[in-house]
Amino acid sequence: MSVIVIQFITLDGIVTDPDGSGGTPAGGWAFRHGPEAVAGDKFRLGSTLDNGVMLMGRTTWQLFSRIWPGRDDPFARRLNAVPKLVASRTLTDSSAWANSRLMDGDLLDTVKNETRDVIIAGSLSVVHALMAEELVDEYRLLTFPTVLGTGQRLFPDGGPHTDLECRSAQQIGAVVLARYRTTRR
Repeated sequence: MSVIVIQFITLDGIVTDPDGSGGTPAGGWAFRHGPEAVAGDKFRLGSTLDNGVMLMGRTTWQLFSRIWPGRDDPFARRLNAVPKLVASRTLTDSSAWANSRLMDGDLLDTVKNETRDVIIAGSLSVVHALMAEELVDEYRLLTFPTVLGTGQRLFPDGGPHTDLECRSAQQIGAVVLARYRTTRR
């Protein structure tokens, strides 16, 4: 089992509001590079979606549950079919998106006890909680040639020390997909 974080990220490490749905002043930065920069399986998840589970916080799940169920391309079919765990203290219904269920119990215990690969999309508070406990095994970062100067960072000031090994990097149009594995000390 691996915990895989996937993120749209700017050159200065910002992950806040890549699609503009959060209404931030600099929001929508990922989509300024055209639809080809974000369409399809850019994170090269492939069969990991077939055999794994997605973990999302409430905000990301609510956004995705409005977008993905109505799509019918190969990537959307995989995304709609994957089991989805929703980490939320306030959400009471996850029926808006097939194969979703609210997570029972503690986030960290749930991840530690999962036997499938866990894919976390967005969901920065979930990612930060897992980072603090050194539970993240891999980062797949789609880096956009944008510097925002402000916003929430994937790797926050004062966050845990983490050593990473670059496993691959590939330019895809205007963006770069890089895969990093955590090296345990």
